[in-house]
Amino acid sequence: MTQPLAADVRIRPATEADVPALGRLGASLLRLHYAFDNQRFLPPRGNPEDGYAWFLGSQLKDADATVFVAERSGVVVGYIYAGLEPLSWKELRDEAGFIHDVVVDDAHRGGGIASALIEAASLWLKAKGAPRVMLWTAERNHAAQRLFEQAGFRRTMIEMTREL
Repeated sequence: MTQPLAADVRIRPATEADVPALGRLGASLLRLHYAFDNQRFLPPRGNPEDGYAWFLGSQLKDADATVFVAERSGVVVGYIYAGLEPLSWKELRDEAGFIHDVVVDDAHRGGGIASALIEAASLWLKAKGAPRVMLWTAERNHAAQRLFEQAGFRRTMIEMTREL
């Protein structure tokens, strides 16, 4: 069961004006994953804030993708990036919605923001015809795994990596 959002939190589609905040939050996600496993995840080289801002800004124009932000008292404190994925013989799955990123600023966690972002993206994916929503999570990100399980996700695959 998700807790109600605070009255000063609003979930809405991202706009071009949000791109710098998306870059900041996306770079924090990149750094977190790199800290989990620096052989598997991209290193935060150069200015990852600018790179992530550019990438997520490009997704705002994609009809098969969406970015929602969580805004608290006028400040973007989280986002979710999701999209439609076609049937994949390589992954042995049918069409699906896919949550690529969900991140909430550390100071704003625990208030139901991530759950509200997941619900907003899931509703968008359902409206676009996705029969299911999938995601990946870092093996060491136990807090995210609990969040996703509470949101109704189940484990279906385990990624394994071997360095050569």
